[in-house]
Order: sequence, then structure tokens, then C-alpha cells
Amino acid sequence: MNNLAVFGTASDVGKSIVATALCRIFRNAGIDVAPFKAQNMSNNSGVTPDGCEIGRAQIVQAEAARVVPTADMNPVLLKPNTDIGSQVVVHGRVANNCSARDYFGDTRTWSAKAFESLHRLERRHEMLVIEGAGSCAEMNLYERDFVNFKTAKEADARVFLVADIDRGGVFAQVAGTLSIIPPEDKALVKGIIINRFRGDATLFDEGIRIIEDLAGVPVLGVVPFFRGISIDVEDAVPLQAVVDPPDRPDPDKISIAVLYFPHISNFTDFGVFDPMEHIEVHYLHHPKNLGGYQAVVLPGSKNVRGDLDWLFDKGWKSHLEAFRQGKGMIAGICGGYQMLGGVISDPLGLEGPAGKSDALGFLPVETVLQQNKHLYNAKGHLFDDRDVSVNGYEIHMGETMCVGETKPLLEVVGRNNKPESGYDGVISHDGKVFGTYFHGIFDGKGFREWFLKQLDQEYVPSGPSVDKDREYDRLARHFEEHLDMDTIYRIVNAQ
Repeated sequence: MNNLAVFGTASDVGKSIVATALCRIFRNAGIDVAPFKAQNMSNNSGVTPDGCEIGRAQIVQAEAARVVPTADMNPVLLKPNTDIGSQVVVHGRVANNCSARDYFGDTRTWSAKAFESLHRLERRHEMLVIEGAGSCAEMNLYERDFVNFKTAKEADARVFLVADIDRGGVFAQVAGTLSIIPPEDKALVKGIIINRFRGDATLFDEGIRIIEDLAGVPVLGVVPFFRGISIDVEDAVPLQAVVDPPDRPDPDKISIAVLYFPHISNFTDFGVFDPMEHIEVHYLHHPKNLGGYQAVVLPGSKNVRGDLDWLFDKGWKSHLEAFRQGKGMIAGICGGYQMLGGVISDPLGLEGPAGKSDALGFLPVETVLQQNKHLYNAKGHLFDDRDVSVNGYEIHMGETMCVGETKPLLEVVGRNNKPESGYDGVISHDGKVFGTYFHGIFDGKGFREWFLKQLDQEYVPSGPSVDKDREYDRLARHFEEHLDMDTIYRIVNAQ
């Protein structure tokens, strides 16, 4: 079958979710399909079973396709650690840190690595669903952009163009994109998908005709905005997330505050709470009185010392100290765990200028950032309760050491599918502050229920946790209902 490429008229038009839906649709139809994105820019990453780091979106797409995620599915990953620089991960391993100017100065090295992966995947699978990046018509970067049309040509892929009607200007999105790309690239575009429609779709029938006249290719579907389907998003806090709410937390719910760092990473750690009606999660950027919250979480960060400076400069420390004196719990994950300690040192200047920073001092630990990155899928259990099993994944360059009396949070029994004996994280003697390197720690029922029980002794689980495989099927059904699948199959089967 022909490979299929999903490109966008802009960033955040829904390319990732469209690609995810198509992966599950094709897999359910019996097609051996796999995802591919030549280069992703995201601090929301994950770890493959063989210990490689790729974008979280490609792990989600692999799960939807029911294949094991590999580094070939996202061979180049950029993890921004400043406004103009990123850590560059190639084939699942850190290659270097470089500025945007240096990276885009000559992308031939990166594209060669990406196309190696592309062709390996082609040899292993019947079909690839390829996700583009940003807008496929960024003309100032066009010659250096290997993620969109250069990949489509390398893969001999049919291109579907996704436009977001919710943000407005959908006609200009489509017509503008197709008018400025070269004719040979326009010829690769075989259909248009209109995403995130609200209201009565029949009112857009005339709009479909206009877009088809403008584009010269069919509109393959008008996909309504959906709610209630739990799929991890790619690289931004979800649109439906509650950020800096003006009101106090709901007294009838367990309320969790997550500090919204400038370089927040792996925010999907908290997505498990979204469908739980008795839980609310607020992302807080601006300092406020934390009264009414039962927990405050310091999430992951791609620039830990930079985000720690932000935390102090904004005035968060006094609010956290006041909260620490109350009954609530403070948790830190990865970079947030490091911030809860006494000192964070970066002697090699891996995330900015070399040096050290005083941290919050809530836990008796100190951290040193080191060259080698730890990449593990890990499992274990609570140190104090072997019946509470824990699963997660680790992505960190920090080595965190205890410098005072404390106890581990977790006992680790395996990493990357191999038995291992060790410990992770620490918890304060009063049980009110803990830190861990385990991303995804709340996904497992055991630890999640233990955590919520600490916040509310009367907490009673209200139902089963999210079944991810079922959610992918729900997503596929939603898209199948609104896409012209007969035309799509003709396109991917056409010679």
C-alpha cells in the first residue's frame, strides 16, 4: 500500500490526533501500519521498550497501531531548553545541544539519519502514516525542512492536508498553503481534512464545495470537535486544561495544583485525572494562595535551573512554604523532584550556563546534572507497602543523592525489562513531601489510589481507570464516522 502523510496548514491543527486515528483505523482493517515523524520538537517524550527516547506522540501512535514503539518512528527529537536552543536526540540518544541557527544551518545530517529510519520502517511494515511538523508551507525554512514534503517524496507518500476550522480562516488556511508551495508538492496533496468543527455540519456543505474548488482535491471529511476521549496530546498542555482559574478550588473535589513552568515537560503525567469527575487539576503559572488544594505537584522541566529561577522570581517559594505547613502534600516528578532538594548543580552547562542553584530545601537531597541521560521503563512498588505496585518511565540527566536522613519512596525491581534491585525517590518523614523520577507514576491504579488516599482519607475509587486501547478504538470510530474512508482507501491503494 502507499504511505500516507498527514500535514498541517499550521501548528496545532490536529495532525497528531488525525495520524493516531488513522493508525488505529488501518490496524483494525488488518493493515500492518506504523507511525513515522522525521523530526519532532517537544519536551513531552517517552521511552521505548529498548530504552530509547522519542516523542510521546509517536509512542501514542504506535500504541494505536498496535506495534512496539521504536526510535525509528521519531529519529530526530528536539527538546527545547531555552527560547533559541534545544537538546538534539538522534535515534533515541542525545547527540548534542545546539542553537536553532546551528541546527537549521545545515539539516542534511539530520535528514540522512531520519531517512535511514524511514526506510527501515518501510522494510518492516506494509504502510506508514507519516506526520508532518508545523505548517508544511513555512517558506523561510522550506529548503531546510525535511519533515514535510521532502519526507513525503522520500516515502512516495500521498499527502492529506489538515486544517483547523475552530481557529477560523479555514479557507485561507487551505488556499494559502496550496498557493505558495511548489507545484510538484501541491501535486502530492490528495485530500483535505477539516478538523475541529463545532455545530451543524450541514451548514458547511457550501464551504466544502468552495474548498474543493480552491484546492482541486476532495474534502475527505469534516471532523467534529470531540470531548471525553482520553488520548495523550503531543507537546502542549491540553486546550481544555484549567490554567490560573480565578476561583478557589471546588470544595467537593480533590484539587491538585500543577506549577506551570516555562519549560514544563511530560505534562501527560496528569492526564489520567482528566476523566475523573471527583478530581480537578489546575495548572498555575501566577502565584496564588494555595489554600483549598490538597496537593501541589512540581512537574518535569527541560531547564530545571531556569525554571527554578522562574519559581523564585515569581514569588512561588513563600506560597509553597506556607502550603508545606498545612495538611496538603507536595510532590515532585523528575525536574520537580530535583527542585524539592537543596542544591542543583550543572557543572557542564548542559541546560544553560554552568553553575549551581539553591533549591527549595524540602527534601534532603542534592542533584548533579551529568552528560549521560538515563532512559528506562521501570517498575517497582512503594518502599513501605509492597502491595502498591508502580510503573513508569525515567528520562533524566540528573543524579540525585541523599544528604540527610530520609527513606526511599519506591523500591525498583526492574528496568527495561530486566530485573534490577534499587530505589527511586524519597519521601519526607511526615509523608507530606515526596519526589520521584518516575514519569507516568499516576497511570497505575495502585499508586494513584494510594496518592489520592493520602489527600482524602475518605476517598473511594469511583470506577475503572481509563482503558487506553478502548480509547483508541473510540477515537477511530469518531473519525471513521466523519471521514470518507472509501475515498481514502482508493487513495492509499492507487498506483
